Amino acid sequence: MPMATAAFGETLLAKSRRTAANYQSALRRFAEFLEDDGHVVGALTTDRLEANVLERFYTWLLKHYGREKRSTCVAYVTEVRAFFRFLDRRRWLHPDVSYERMKDGLRELIGRQPYKTPRVDDAVARIVLYVNRHSPAPGASQQERLTLLRDRALLRTLYATGLRREEVSRLNRTDVQDGRSFEGLVTGKGGKDRTVFFDGAALEAIRTYLAARGDTFLPLYMRHDDGRGRPGPRGERWRLSPQSVWGVVKKYAALAGVDGTTHHLRHLKARVLLNEGAQLAEVQDILGHASPETTKKIYAHYTTHHLREAFDRFSLPPEAVAARASGDSG
Repeated sequence: MPMATAAFGETLLAKSRRTAANYQSALRRFAEFLEDDGHVVGALTTDRLEANVLERFYTWLLKHYGREKRSTCVAYVTEVRAFFRFLDRRRWLHPDVSYERMKDGLRELIGRQPYKTPRVDDAVARIVLYVNRHSPAPGASQQERLTLLRDRALLRTLYATGLRREEVSRLNRTDVQDGRSFEGLVTGKGGKDRTVFFDGAALEAIRTYLAARGDTFLPLYMRHDDGRGRPGPRGERWRLSPQSVWGVVKKYAALAGVDGTTHHLRHLKARVLLNEGAQLAEVQDILGHASPETTKKIYAHYTTHHLREAFDRFSLPPEAVAARASGDSG
């Protein structure tokens, strides 16, 4: 078992640190379950794992966390299930144990688990606008000015593209040709490449930020704090981390007086597109959102040209969204 989990851990190197940490956390819960179940994990071999072990793990989680934490229990089981898929590929399970039957049994036990979409209203757009209404204080340093320009460009990018925070963190200036390309190719969740679309306001903010930086470093968004140290090759050590991207959004959400994260901006983009008439399949492909298998069977993938048309036709600037929120509250 320890050798198998170590081998599985090596396969997580291509995933984000956050995703890898989630898998490792789930495996620790699974080891606790096995110990409670009477196994000595250090001496247990994977070919001795029973066919119903995932179902019993899920039941154990429910007893420990409670049914009100059902979504947490499902998340843990889903991540451990990936471990069993890995074991099946390596043929490290008992010959009589079928991963597919394990998965089917688990599905019947858990039932249908709906995806919880965060509640998002139009006021979230105020996060994007807040930073635009503030200029550096008199006597502000170059560092403070660059941070403000970066945050303007970053928030515009998040709203325009609907990118995840990890995806924004990985953006390079070459992806948008220094703010002169309305389309960029990014590697999203699951290592899948997709085309993302920028609007004019986002590109203008990017150009302004890069011009003020006056460097040739590769990362599109960088740190400008005193503790950043040396830039490293092509400025990689100064690249803004996914957690820092999240922190920027939380900072301006608090200043704007709204509850919002990077995920809220992503969902706001999706909701605006859908409310303005975009098809669900169009939005799923624009945002690179994983869709249910049944939906994918119904909707075909759209071409980049069609997605560009949908993006231009149904997008609204944050000014219009925020104004609509003000009108509703008035």
